[in-house]
Amino acid sequence: MVDEALLKEMKEKFDAGAESADPDDALKVYELYKQLAEESEDLKEELEDMDILVQMVLTDVDKKFWVKAKEGALEYGEGEIDDPSFTFSATSDVGAGMLYGEVDATSAYMAGDITVEGNLQDAMAFQEIIELAMEAFEDAIEDL
Repeated sequence: MVDEALLKEMKEKFDAGAESADPDDALKVYELYKQLAEESEDLKEELEDMDILVQMVLTDVDKKFWVKAKEGALEYGEGEIDDPSFTFSATSDVGAGMLYGEVDATSAYMAGDITVEGNLQDAMAFQEIIELAMEAFEDAIEDL
């Protein structure tokens, strides 16, 4: 079950918008997405056949995070990982905008606001996971 206190906290943060986000909020967002993946059949099903390791770099604040989508689950952490499927780099504002669903990844990539090194197909698949997690989040907060 998704932690209700985390749901409420993240709802407040999402309502405040990405511009008020702190880079360390990324770990809370990933924890939320991890818990949602355990509850959402759509999200769990999408994750089942994945084996993607994402390295995220926030270029203006020297922060690095990783997310692993594998065997129906999400794992995450802070720091660097070996052999990522792709590395995503952006400023903290753009990164927060993407996590909060305010910035479209494809548009940001085309505008040069993010860079992706590695497997672009995995990057697009991972974006679908984020979109499904956002839908699961919206469904979950309806019950609050």
